[in-house]
Amino acid sequence: MSETVIADFVARFGLDTAEDPEPVRGRIVLSQKRLVLATGGSKTTIPLAAVFDVSVGHVPDELESFFNDTLTVAYERDDGRHTAVIEAGTEEVGQFKTLLFKAMLSGTPVRVKHPARVGGRVTDGEFEAGKIRIQPGRGEFCGVSEPFKVELSAVTYFQKQRREVGGDERTIVAIRHASEGQTVTSEFAVASKHKLNLLGRYFRLEYSEVAKEAERVDTSEREMEALVAIYSGASSGNLAGALGIDAGSAAMLLSDLEEKDLVDDDGERLSLSPAGKMLVSDRIEKVNT
Repeated sequence: MSETVIADFVARFGLDTAEDPEPVRGRIVLSQKRLVLATGGSKTTIPLAAVFDVSVGHVPDELESFFNDTLTVAYERDDGRHTAVIEAGTEEVGQFKTLLFKAMLSGTPVRVKHPARVGGRVTDGEFEAGKIRIQPGRGEFCGVSEPFKVELSAVTYFQKQRREVGGDERTIVAIRHASEGQTVTSEFAVASKHKLNLLGRYFRLEYSEVAKEAERVDTSEREMEALVAIYSGASSGNLAGALGIDAGSAAMLLSDLEEKDLVDDDGERLSLSPAGKMLVSDRIEKVNT
């Protein structure tokens, strides 16, 4: 291929177009325009413009018994929609995930409103034109009056909504994330439905797993008060005072939160885990709306 090769490695993959559903070992080549999956006897070329979804960890039912950790690429061609499943158990494929999103999305024009909300307060911001740049673990919005970045690990809310953008009602993606010590909501729209879906997938890479963790945790009202206090800067030394309880009760409460993987204590300071941040973000949003 004439364009620059971004990634070139060997891994197992499965194609729904193959006669045998069992995965094969072959070469994976990614360029700026296409993804090629090749074995000694065959080659499948997927134009990146034809990709409409990328899913990490989800495997089509017919291939579930063959794979563990995966990256599934869904694409269109003349005879319909198809999937290619690449096993993501190696470091090369872990890096490939970011490279693939970067190749498909970096430079895409977007309309952005940031911040659309600060905490629970709606701002008077307007949508403005910019571009997205994909980097490992984050997305950067450039070309706007105040460029900003969204760390994937800081995303605590994701939803598609309908908004008026430039005089037209369009589907937008709203994400809530931590930024400079506060919780903000950013909204963005992309002209291409495929690219909007892919951009949403990218911002959900870590959010989806954290959301599952948060849903599995039961917290009492006192535990939620403690999480909010820690989010606001409370330390192990002053948590009892912040909650109006004795030191022994505060220590047990903190121990319970650590056991539930909602709080990290490195001996010097307390911090919330991603799941803890998500629970607090939801609480703050409910209080302010």
